[in-house]
Amino acid sequence: MSKTLVFGHKNPDTDTITSAIVYAYLKQQVGVDAEAVRLGEINNETQFALDKFGFEAPRLIVNVKDEAAQVILVDHNEFQQSADGIEDVQITEVIDHHRIANFQTADPLYFRAEPVGCTATILNKLFKENNIEIPANIAGLMLSAIVSDTLLFKSPTCTEQDVKAGAELAEIAGVEAAEYGLAMLKAGADLSDKSLEDLLSLDAKGFEFGGYKATVAQVNAVDIEDVLGRQTELESLLNKNVADNGLDLFFFVVTDILNNDSTAVATGQVAEAAAKAFGAEIVNGRIALPGVVSRKKQIVPVLTEGLK
Repeated sequence: MSKTLVFGHKNPDTDTITSAIVYAYLKQQVGVDAEAVRLGEINNETQFALDKFGFEAPRLIVNVKDEAAQVILVDHNEFQQSADGIEDVQITEVIDHHRIANFQTADPLYFRAEPVGCTATILNKLFKENNIEIPANIAGLMLSAIVSDTLLFKSPTCTEQDVKAGAELAEIAGVEAAEYGLAMLKAGADLSDKSLEDLLSLDAKGFEFGGYKATVAQVNAVDIEDVLGRQTELESLLNKNVADNGLDLFFFVVTDILNNDSTAVATGQVAEAAAKAFGAEIVNGRIALPGVVSRKKQIVPVLTEGLK
C-alpha cells in the first residue's frame, strides 16, 4: 500500500495508458515509489505503440482503495471517469488537458491542467523542468499519445506546443512521425476483431450535461460502414445501455480518420436535443457531423451548451 499509483481514465485510450507509464517513470526518477496501472482493457492502437517501443501493459486494477493510499491522475479529473474508490484515497497530483468538473479533494495537491492537445505534451515540459533526459522508448510512447489525441496533428485540439513536442519526441525515438503515426492510427482503426459491445466501451466517457446523465463514446474507423453497417444492432445495444445505466443520452460517434468527419448515433430522451445542439437532425438514425473529430473540443462543449 506504500506505492503511489498513476492512472488515467476508465476505458483507456493511448494517451491515458502511455501517460501513466511515462509519468510513473518520471516520478521514479525523482525518488517517488510510483507504479502505472490501468482501469480497463488495452485497445489495438495502444497495443501497437506498446509493442513498437517494448512495453508491457500496466496491470489492471478494479478498486483503487484496495491498492493504494495515494494516487496520481493523468489525462482526466472527473470522478465519474476515474477509478472505483477514488473518493477514499488521497489524490496527490493531476496532470490533464481536459475541462475540470466534478472534482474536489480534502487536501492540497499539485494540479497541472493546460489547454493543449495531449497530456504527453505537458509531460514533455515536466521532463525539462526536472532536468531529466527522456529515453528513446519513453519518447516513443509520448509521441504515440500526441499522434493519437491530435489525429496526427490534424485535430482542432492540436496546438503549436503539440506539434513542437511531437517533432522533438520523434527525433529522440528515432522514428518518422507521419509514417509511424499513420501506421498506428490504422492499427487502431482496424475494427475487424471488435464486437459492437466492444466498440461501445472502447473509448466511452461519462458526463453530466445540465441535469442529464450521458455517455459519449468515440471510435475511429477507415470506413465508418464497418460500424454503421450494423446500425440496427447498434441502436438496440445503445438503448439497452441507456436503460441499464439510467442514462438520458448515449452519444456514439464514429470518426473517419481519413476524411476528418464524424457520424453519430444517439439514443435516450435528449437524443433529438443533442442533434439540434449541432444544428443537425437525426436522419435515418444518424447525425452527420462534418469536420468534427474531437470529443474534447467539438463534441462535449456543444453538448454542454445545448443541454444546459
